[in-house]
Amino acid sequence: MKVALIGVGQAGGNVTERLARFDADMGFEAVQGALAVNSAEADLESLQFVETQLIGADRVNGHGVGADNELGTEVMQSDIQQVLDGLDGRVTSKAEAVFVVAGLGGGTGSGGAPVLVHHLQRIYDIPVYALGILPGRNEGALYQANAGRSLKTLLREADSTLLIDNDAWHEQGESIESAFETINERIAKRVGLLFAAGEAVNGVGESVVDSSEVINTLRAGGVAALGYATEVASEDSGENITNTMSVARQALLTGTSLPDATTADSALLVIAGRSDAIPRKGVERARRWLEDETGSMQVRGGDFPMDSDRLGALVLLGGAERSDRIEAFMERAREAKDAQEAEATDHAEEFADDRLENLF
Repeated sequence: MKVALIGVGQAGGNVTERLARFDADMGFEAVQGALAVNSAEADLESLQFVETQLIGADRVNGHGVGADNELGTEVMQSDIQQVLDGLDGRVTSKAEAVFVVAGLGGGTGSGGAPVLVHHLQRIYDIPVYALGILPGRNEGALYQANAGRSLKTLLREADSTLLIDNDAWHEQGESIESAFETINERIAKRVGLLFAAGEAVNGVGESVVDSSEVINTLRAGGVAALGYATEVASEDSGENITNTMSVARQALLTGTSLPDATTADSALLVIAGRSDAIPRKGVERARRWLEDETGSMQVRGGDFPMDSDRLGALVLLGGAERSDRIEAFMERAREAKDAQEAEATDHAEEFADDRLENLF
């Protein structure tokens, strides 16, 4: 699937660079162009592999918006034409979709990504998707509230929003800094492999996945989630039937970007590995299991032949917003917003007592 990437904000820029680098290192050629947009100049300077664009210089002087996503919305609206001009030559005629990548808890990405998606929808005939990163439970109330508002707007504007929960793809006990590094690496590998499906084939599979199946799976709109798992392939193709079922189960039940998200309107199962190691019977059996588990009759399945001694499974879910994980996150975001509004009460009124004199 040939894509153009636009990272917005710090997390969006970092993930976009990782995705572009992974695609180039693997030789997939799925990423046709990449641009990182931010209001913080220092965050852009750390990116070496993608083109960059500063916005909001007249408002924040290159210092960022300080997790104020309303200000992030304003600076993107003010400089939207500059950003669209910067996409010239990056969204080529070969691109089959545009992905706007952003962390949803901060300021520039949270506020700016929905604005950018809205304007891209007016310009391009190809799908415009969002890849949004949700803050973890321990990242603070401000980030929860920001992400709730941002996600609600993205779901309205984007053709589909692929969500990654920061609590999903890192090891327990990691520091925040190392956890972000781990998450970014895993996003790059998993989403990068999804983009590459049908683009770079080593050998000929029996039923090779192509980009139209990815697009059709995401056609359900709403929230999308991505699962991944891998294990060593057996030399015995018969044993790989069991291995294929195993990695498919792990990808959905323990390896998704939205833990516990199993109900979906549509799904795509991609089994990656050497052509001679991918058992057709195993792929079909895993696809039927995925139908039962997701409750969807729109489950596609196929191969992604690649030179590897492992069997891997990618499970893409479309229309997964009914999951308990999403409901729990939105409730957390609402509680955080209510707490913010309660703190905004003018406490100075409590001290408006004429019996006390001011110090000055």
